[in-house]
Amino acid sequence: MSEAEMPESVIECSSLVRIYRTGKLEVQALQGLDLRVEPGEFMALVGASGSGKSTLLGILSGLDAPSAGSVRVAGRELAGLSKRELLAYRRETIGFVWQSPPRNLLPHLTALENVAMPQTYTGTGRRARRTRAAELLDTMGVAYCRDRTPSQLSGGEQQRVAIAVALANAPAVLLADEPTGELDTDSARTVLAALRAASTEHNVTTLIVTHDEGVSGQVRRTVAIRDGRIATETHRPGAASAHAEGASDGTGAHESFEYAVVDRAGRVQLPPEFTEPLGIRDLVKLTHEPGHVGLWPDDAQTAAARPDEETEARA
Repeated sequence: MSEAEMPESVIECSSLVRIYRTGKLEVQALQGLDLRVEPGEFMALVGASGSGKSTLLGILSGLDAPSAGSVRVAGRELAGLSKRELLAYRRETIGFVWQSPPRNLLPHLTALENVAMPQTYTGTGRRARRTRAAELLDTMGVAYCRDRTPSQLSGGEQQRVAIAVALANAPAVLLADEPTGELDTDSARTVLAALRAASTEHNVTTLIVTHDEGVSGQVRRTVAIRDGRIATETHRPGAASAHAEGASDGTGAHESFEYAVVDRAGRVQLPPEFTEPLGIRDLVKLTHEPGHVGLWPDDAQTAAARPDEETEARA
């Protein structure tokens, strides 16, 4: 299928660059990042500190702007939006869940009032606001918390209410920044289940930034950022079906396939676990092989070694 024939992605980043200037120094947080996320995906974004994942999340949420490149969300090019349009975008197109549970909720409002609040900005009537708020709390499994303030809720309950708040205006995309980072194992499991319910029952594309392997191992697609670009993707075709069959141990023990990502310029990042054992550093030798490309360390003797020592990039 040609690029012109591909269905429109709900998120599409093309050659995305973000440069921060501090005094005389420039830091490139994103270096030509390309990413496509299809409607309805439930996926994770991982990477070391400083890799660029938080910068990407800030741009997708409309809180930051790229230095160059293109980013489209739900059919809208963010770089061309005015301040008023960005405000409407954040209210209507994007739902956001922060890592810290208290940061997501207004402390003086009940859970029901917190979920109803965002709907006031879209002109929804009072009765409709409360009805939708009650339905969302029920979907998240915290209907019993409707009349409690955040201080009366556990961290896991606060995060599930926060997901309901994020869904209040029926966004196209839900962004979650380390939503289980401050929770114990059991609470993290219930929050992940709530995020999955948000994706499946409310038809919202969900992107989770996480360091938790228990979270990233339970999604079909995990995208890894390294040095400001997409480095690898891990696909788990059985993840969703295993969940549907009742797997809830949080181990993420699904068959997975890891892929290196070739960007629009033909660049590919090789994971350190592949390159370091072979001594690959600055240069590699490429060879055309039947059905694949061979990558060899820049060493004549190593290049002539046994074929099973070859690192192969399947075409």
